[in-house]
Amino acid sequence: MNLAGLKPGERGRITKIEVSGPLKRRLMDMGVLVGEEVKVEKVAPLGDPIEVTIKSYKLSLRKKEAERIAMEVER
Repeated sequence: MNLAGLKPGERGRITKIEVSGPLKRRLMDMGVLVGEEVKVEKVAPLGDPIEVTIKSYKLSLRKKEAERIAMEVER
């Protein structure tokens, strides 16, 4: 499962970030790290962007960025 596949209110833990270069550095600088818990707050009507909470702060990600972040869903 990836971050883009989660629905609002669902939580998960990041297991892998499948990007490299400047985008990976930008995500890491924003706190998107392997092992972090993520909660999806809301998704825009057309699915882009996705608002999530990581480390108690809110972050908006593009759908194509969220699709590259592998998640383990917490039930």
